[in-house]
Amino acid sequence: MGKQKKEMKKALILISGGQDSTTCLAWAVKKFGRIHGITFDYGQKHRIELKSAKKIAKLMKIPLKVHKINLFKKFSQNSLTHDIKITGGKLPSTFVPGRNLIFLSIAAIYAKQMEITNIITGVCQTDYSGYPDCRDEFIKSLQKTLSLAMDHKFKIHTPLMWLTKSQTVDLIRKHGGLELLKYSHTCYKGVQPACGKCPACKLRLKGFKEAGITDPIKYA
Repeated sequence: MGKQKKEMKKALILISGGQDSTTCLAWAVKKFGRIHGITFDYGQKHRIELKSAKKIAKLMKIPLKVHKINLFKKFSQNSLTHDIKITGGKLPSTFVPGRNLIFLSIAAIYAKQMEITNIITGVCQTDYSGYPDCRDEFIKSLQKTLSLAMDHKFKIHTPLMWLTKSQTVDLIRKHGGLELLKYSHTCYKGVQPACGKCPACKLRLKGFKEAGITDPIKYA
């Protein structure tokens, strides 16, 4: 892509402060000339990820909008927003119903106001926890729906969709952003050092091990 063409392209990226969105950010700065970020305070117990998102955005000199949402904690029973353990369901207790649907819809509204068509999110269907709103089918469907709903042709980019966690590690290394992961937060318990035992920590550790790289964050 020529320098002039790249500078003309704008994108909005959803930044959670975690490994995946940080990797997407490293990918995005190579693809787009101007990038804006958005993150969500949705009542998550692991609120430390909000600090990570702000830190990473600041390091990359990306303007970041923090948007607060209260509905998940009010209407949904899940272990990310409540001190409960849910068992017996088909989906993991960490699944927050409607989260990516709402996040991407709000992001699209925000993007339209800035005349941005490109939206980037770190969802993945390869190494994931079975969340239905991380599937490629859902993203493509929502992209069409949002474009029709707002009469604005959106493109939702999912650079990690078909990558394993080890390939995700390789991707951020390729784009020179491995150091950024030092400031990322993945642990569902919201602690530092990370617990190393929750599903998110286990998946992250597995990816780094398979990539043959030491994870830059500390574990208990």
